[in-house]
Amino acid sequence: MGSARETAVLTLAACERQKAWSDGHLKRAIRESGLDRRDGALCAQLCYGVLQNRLLLDWRLGRVCAMPLGKLDLEVLCGLRVAAYQLLFLDRIPPSAAVNEAVNLAKKHCRNPRAAGLVNGVLRALLREEAPEVRGRDELETLSIRTSHPRWLAEAFVGLLGMEGGAALMEADNERPSTAAQVNTLRTEPSRLAEELRSAGVEAEPHPWLEGCLLLRGTGDLERLEAFRRGDFYVQDPASRLAVLAADPRPGERVLDCCAAPGGKSFAAAIRMENRGELISCDIHPHKIRLLEAGRDRLGLTIAAPALQNGTQVREDWLDGFDAVLADVPCSGLGIIRKKPDIRYKDPGPLAGLPRVQRAILDNCARYVRPGGTLLYSTCTLLPRENGEVVDGFLAERPDFAPEPFTLPRWGVQPGRVTLWPHIHGTDGFFMAKLRRRGGTP
Repeated sequence: MGSARETAVLTLAACERQKAWSDGHLKRAIRESGLDRRDGALCAQLCYGVLQNRLLLDWRLGRVCAMPLGKLDLEVLCGLRVAAYQLLFLDRIPPSAAVNEAVNLAKKHCRNPRAAGLVNGVLRALLREEAPEVRGRDELETLSIRTSHPRWLAEAFVGLLGMEGGAALMEADNERPSTAAQVNTLRTEPSRLAEELRSAGVEAEPHPWLEGCLLLRGTGDLERLEAFRRGDFYVQDPASRLAVLAADPRPGERVLDCCAAPGGKSFAAAIRMENRGELISCDIHPHKIRLLEAGRDRLGLTIAAPALQNGTQVREDWLDGFDAVLADVPCSGLGIIRKKPDIRYKDPGPLAGLPRVQRAILDNCARYVRPGGTLLYSTCTLLPRENGEVVDGFLAERPDFAPEPFTLPRWGVQPGRVTLWPHIHGTDGFFMAKLRRRGGTP
């Protein structure tokens, strides 16, 4: 059985070496290490804390390490990062404990006999150093280091929002949001669910402006909760649910969710439709279809019918056949960095091809909208080339579609599209555009 710190170090090293996502690997590592709820929570905090602050941690470590960080064994470097995060950001862990365990882990996992001495020396030098003011070569690099966003990403966000707005967004990316539980109002009431969750030791408070949503902390493993197993709620960021509110599917309608996994929008739509009508939920991966089916069955949403289907490939039998179509397309994910902090470190090169794929899905999904029906395009990114530019290109070639205003709780009437920002709206970064096809009966 490993410790929380050891599991965190090995998870970070494995993810960096394998270019894997931390969330899935972390859950598996915690389970395989046999960590209890408390140590599992500490392990997760250490992993996410390092990822959220990695550039800043490396800047601090680089000041006191005689060897370039890039030349260190990966386990040693990750051990230094985990220890440095504890020393610089956590106050309930004694510095001696953080240093001693980092040294012991270096002895255990590094074949170089000098590694333990290096780790000890670097961390004790870090403890002696007064907190320096972060300074890069210019203002943008300083902001990049301070918020641990790679320079290309800092440039993009500052280009969109200016220096002050970009800084606020990147600082919000480094916060850990509460878990948003969307209440299955077909089975229970928000107040009743909140009371039950509190009795189970979970902090549960009503969302300040989104009805039927609870903000949770201290959940541990959600699947252990009886209310979860019973299907009384599902987890979904408020931004995703707002997209369904914008689409406004009605009871008895025929609705298509063309890129549905992991299922939040389909579940929200089925609940809003009062489990009446027809809802087809698509994905291209068989294992995700099974996840959709499991979620549907747990929540008792009998109208949801998962289907294996590529969003870019036409289904002739679906043409002009749906009252509402949701196209939540694959994207760069730059709006969900606060939940998946390692997104910021991925290679930006492949992102250039995303608008082409997004436009292909949008073009295909438009074929399924009946005259008078609606099409909701959405992403969880903040880059205009994946958002408004895709929609504008589509509208330029499809005069039979037009922007359709919609109303969001607290934020009021939107003129057919909106970008949600973590530092402004308190949600994931998200874009949505509602379009109505001309003709027929709205």
